[in-house]
Amino acid sequence: MHRRVKVPLIEETNRTLRGCFNYFQHSIPNIFKPLDQWIRGRLRSVLRKRHKGNGRARGNDHQRWPNAYFAELGLISLALARAKAANARKEAH
Repeated sequence: MHRRVKVPLIEETNRTLRGCFNYFQHSIPNIFKPLDQWIRGRLRSVLRKRHKGNGRARGNDHQRWPNAYFAELGLISLALARAKAANARKEAH
């Protein structure tokens, strides 16, 4: 079983991500997927440090804390939010 990231960390990250998304949602659409990847990598680095590891998250860390793990914790995805916003705009027209 995975050790859980403290929920306040995810809540604070989500608050920042929502603000950034609201500001940049009309920007270049393909920027959000790499940004999601970078954010999850930074969170993996935090987890790695909590487990007495060092350096950036890499290698087995992606199996240890897969993307689904962060989704279960409630981390929002900017790419999915962008896709939903784009679909909502299409349906509105």
